[in-house]
Amino acid sequence: MLSHPGCKTYFWQGNEACVQAAIIAGCRFFAGYPITPANEIAEHMAVNLPRIGGIFIQMEDELASIGAIIGASWTGTKVMTATSGPGFSLMQESIGYAFMTETPIVVVDVQRMGPSTGQATKSGQGDIMQSRWGTHGDYTSIVFSPNSVQEMFELTIRAFNVAEVYRTPVILLAEEIVAHMREQLTVPDSKAININDRKKPRPGETVFFGSDEIPPMPAVGEGFNIAVTGSTHNEEGIRFTADPVVHRKLIERLNQKISDNREKLVDVESYNLEDCQIGIVSFGSTSRAVYEAVERAEKKGVDVGYVRLKTLWPFPEKPVRELSNVVDRIIVPEMNLKQIFYEVERVAKGNAEVVPINKIGGGELITPEEVLDAILKGE
Repeated sequence: MLSHPGCKTYFWQGNEACVQAAIIAGCRFFAGYPITPANEIAEHMAVNLPRIGGIFIQMEDELASIGAIIGASWTGTKVMTATSGPGFSLMQESIGYAFMTETPIVVVDVQRMGPSTGQATKSGQGDIMQSRWGTHGDYTSIVFSPNSVQEMFELTIRAFNVAEVYRTPVILLAEEIVAHMREQLTVPDSKAININDRKKPRPGETVFFGSDEIPPMPAVGEGFNIAVTGSTHNEEGIRFTADPVVHRKLIERLNQKISDNREKLVDVESYNLEDCQIGIVSFGSTSRAVYEAVERAEKKGVDVGYVRLKTLWPFPEKPVRELSNVVDRIIVPEMNLKQIFYEVERVAKGNAEVVPINKIGGGELITPEEVLDAILKGE
């Protein structure tokens, strides 16, 4: 466990980096259920949280796990759970409850090959659409996608900060490859790490679900009289399940507090967007093959630009659209059957041909050679 204030370098597994980052961000409650390939997160939490006065609970299943962290969040605690595809599916109804009650939680989904039990030890990227549309109703999710151990650390802290600032669930959509690889990473000086906390109400305040776009959040036991319900409710939390005006006002605000801050939430890594012949949109572990492929293409005289998505949702429409305005062809490599491809195609609006590279089964990465072949095709 980290015990120093200064900048240091470590050689960590991705799941271990996630745990250390969560603790730095202020996480003091973790509830989860064992599942491959997220188990190391629970294991490290079980060891480290009690040492700093935090609480770790192994629940009976994923439904109980997500319920536990939602309840703990309402005590004023920063919370997290970690799972993989099947467990993530079981959590969806309660994630919807967290959206509706504006409960800040962090959910780590370490993806594997599905559907169902699938290939439990093999990496995949098949939960992209589930992370956006997994629960029912109208809501806007925030989802981050790391491609390295360093980003497992950085994006975990960002997930907590965003959850606290916007009072909303945030999903860290990792993958078995990134979660289990070991890499060198740098942990900055503690003074250089920005940590955000939720806005607290003033004494006597009664409006916790409206008025402001992002209202303050009281904690149980602080003396505030508050109803917390997944049913349609007014600004004070009182149920109004038959009033269309109350429902519309609530749901529009829940979505707008995310969409109005899209530019703050969207984060990408981009390269050579102004002067490229071919574009690539990638994310997660598959993006690691892009770096070498672009370097090799440039040695052959082909200028390539790329947009690498650190934020998957809200979808980074602006940089992808800008890329589509420059190139004739955009390549989209992913370890699924075109889940991000269709978003790129929608945003490109026919400005550029969108070409998929898809690979599923066995946890095999898309290789630099496969990306290079797609780049050079037709050149």
